[in-house]
Amino acid sequence: MPDPLPVAEPDLVRHVIATTGMSPATATRVIADVVAYFDETVEDYVRRRHHELRLRQLKNAQIWSALADEIASRRFGAPAMTERQLRRIVYG
Repeated sequence: MPDPLPVAEPDLVRHVIATTGMSPATATRVIADVVAYFDETVEDYVRRRHHELRLRQLKNAQIWSALADEIASRRFGAPAMTERQLRRIVYG
């Protein structure tokens, strides 16, 4: 069974409805899709894109170059971090 889509913030849903004229159901689905898009990890993205590019008959040498370019211009979801990891970011 696929993972459920994330729950959209009610204020954001109201904003999208007001600015686009979308129905509440459509606005909620679009927001959930966008959140899921930005929630993909680098690892998941690389695996997914590698598979997609292999299906297009590209060779690994071409794929690695394409992936490096794509990753440099794409935002990814932050990994879950422990309190210790957070402290190390702040205090070194």
